[in-house]
Amino acid sequence: MDKARFILAATQSSMMVLMVTLIVTWLNLGLRPDFLWQWGKAYLIAWPIAAGTAYLVMPMARRFTTRVVTLIDGTA
Repeated sequence: MDKARFILAATQSSMMVLMVTLIVTWLNLGLRPDFLWQWGKAYLIAWPIAAGTAYLVMPMARRFTTRVVTLIDGTA
């Protein structure tokens, strides 16, 4: 396993999931007494899924990004 790829996928997905679950939990439930508990549950469920997906998809996303940038810059 590539350590750098794993660390990038874990940290990037953690930040994204933190914000998305915060907003969606707030929109769905409002600021009720168990908000932090519900948000924490959503985060703990979503983060491993997002991290695994990010780890698997990252090489394909990098190739796609390179192709798009090449097309935009006209260096193809």
